[in-house]
Amino acid sequence: MFKKYQHLERFGTTEVAQIELGECFIFPKIDGTNASVWINNGELQAGSRTRKLSLESDNAGFYEWVLKQERLLNYLKENPTHRLFGEWLVPHSLKTYRQDAWRKFYVFEVVEDRLQEELTHDADEKFNYLHYNDYKPLLEKHEIDFIPPIAVIRNSNYEQLVNQLMKNDFLIEDGKGYGEGIVLKNYDFKNKFGRKTWAKIVTSEFKEKHAKVMGKSTIEGKKMVEEEIAEKYVTTAFCEKEYAKIETTDGWSSKMIPRLLNVIFYEIVKEESWNFVKENRNPTINFKTLQHFVFAKVRDRLPNVF
Repeated sequence: MFKKYQHLERFGTTEVAQIELGECFIFPKIDGTNASVWINNGELQAGSRTRKLSLESDNAGFYEWVLKQERLLNYLKENPTHRLFGEWLVPHSLKTYRQDAWRKFYVFEVVEDRLQEELTHDADEKFNYLHYNDYKPLLEKHEIDFIPPIAVIRNSNYEQLVNQLMKNDFLIEDGKGYGEGIVLKNYDFKNKFGRKTWAKIVTSEFKEKHAKVMGKSTIEGKKMVEEEIAEKYVTTAFCEKEYAKIETTDGWSSKMIPRLLNVIFYEIVKEESWNFVKENRNPTINFKTLQHFVFAKVRDRLPNVF
């Protein structure tokens, strides 16, 4: 029976509010076509994002390929209640993947189908999502390709997640930039509606929203107002002063870095808001973006601390 994979929610929306709190696995998002594989009566079955596939109604040749894959068949015979979701990497929007990466199936999720009697009225979970640490050795045993995490971060924040975008070079040709984006999974998380769901940040959407091209922010050649504010007000002297306050009062250790970053951001907003509003003629300011640039500038100003 075909079952559709969950919709990935954009990070920052209500559906995934506070997903970043706890242990978060950050996975590369690759740009192919969504696919799934399962077994029924000993025979391999396959699906696209929206339907079950057949030889007469295939999706970019995926089902034809699946029927030849003994590793997948052996895995599912050994784990008949499992369903593998992944990306069938065929040319889509992103064309910068290595030549040897195309027309392969990269598993990004292993689920166990729930029995009908296990479903509850207040949740629409059709699956029991296996933890990455549990399904990784199962896939490795059968030499099945899968997508590994870029990082595991506890209590992550927006800046840390954005930084992971620049680390996603999974399957990308050398020197050809970055992947499609990242997927954030917190296996202990359920949203306020009682659903287990994941978050995503898509590189192209981030660049469009913030006009930021991986370290060089431009809007028709001009810097974003948030970056200009950070460059002007996050001075070396200001950073050194706030650092000295913390060091004098409580001593210093690397564990205090988040405190230093947030104190400087708070002081900039508190002390300089009127100035940068006046200078920029009542601009629209995204404070998450401003925080990102302030944090980055603090690291530039205090290289010995970071």
